[in-house]
Amino acid sequence: MDYATYLKKFPTEDGRFGRFGGAYLPDHLIPVMQEITDAYMTICHSSQFINELRRIRREFQGRPTPVYHCEKLSRNIGNGKCQIYLKREDLNHTGAHKLNHCMGEGLLAKFLGKKRIIAETGAGQHGVALATAAAYFGLDCTIYMGEVDIQKQAPNVARMKVLGTKVVSVTRGLKTLKEAVDAAFEDYLENYKDTIYCIGSAVGPHPFPMMVRDFQMVVGEEARSQFLEMTGFLPDVVTACVGGGSNSIGMFLPFINDPVEIVGVEPMGRGERQGRCHARF
Repeated sequence: MDYATYLKKFPTEDGRFGRFGGAYLPDHLIPVMQEITDAYMTICHSSQFINELRRIRREFQGRPTPVYHCEKLSRNIGNGKCQIYLKREDLNHTGAHKLNHCMGEGLLAKFLGKKRIIAETGAGQHGVALATAAAYFGLDCTIYMGEVDIQKQAPNVARMKVLGTKVVSVTRGLKTLKEAVDAAFEDYLENYKDTIYCIGSAVGPHPFPMMVRDFQMVVGEEARSQFLEMTGFLPDVVTACVGGGSNSIGMFLPFINDPVEIVGVEPMGRGERQGRCHARF
């Protein structure tokens, strides 16, 4: 299946990627998610939306980010036989790939006439990116963050507050990302009429995995063309870290038709058993 066919075929109308995906929602949120799906499917094919997003990426985010040949690392690790290249998403405005989908979701919120955007964050990078998008589009923003993570990531918390975002400390349970997600969803259930929940990973109910995938594909599309221009051939291996999957799906998808090995890397922790493993899947 070629790249273009894949994008047309997946996800299906009910949001499924094969046996994965879908939307499991309380009854009163089904029309809310349908509204978001209908709006996104309308604007994602709009030349006005596409051109505005391209302008934002170019003038505000600083895209395209470069691909960098790590010559010293290649010599030290690969003995000169393995050449390592990095896609420098750390040079994207706010320091990570997260702004790619946050600016897209901010545009969607404006299209829907929403006044407020909310999200959860763990390390704080998604929160900073969404706070930046909210400031750019003139939207109110609330970020839920576990109390433990707030203490660990104080600089990112300060950046969010400087941008005018309200950071809510979640003090129940383990006081980390899972509880922050729960708190954000509870907020959304009460305030969905004027709010959009901007999920920061390729997870959650349809259409969010599709939207995050689409907004993040710019990473892989740039990387593929840049690598070809630099070397004249495709890489042997394309690899990315996998947490929530936003950067990896964006990097991997443009290479799915190519004769390259695709490798996602997750942290193991202390072992494979649940509770001792940091891998998401």
